[in-house]
Amino acid sequence: MHQLPASYLEFLEGKTERFVETIRPVLLQSAADQKHGVRVTYNPGPTGHQAHLDETIPYGTIVEDID
Repeated sequence: MHQLPASYLEFLEGKTERFVETIRPVLLQSAADQKHGVRVTYNPGPTGHQAHLDETIPYGTIVEDID
């Protein structure tokens, strides 16, 4: 398993366990291919936070957005 870059670990500091567990699979996928960064979106309502790889974001970068 690939280790998460320091920028991802710093982003996760102070976040709730639920939030971390929600986005962890995408962070691991990003770390595995080391090609793209991650966009974390917040969708008001039951879905809450979601994350996906984003080819417009450089690897090691996380961008938060409202969907």
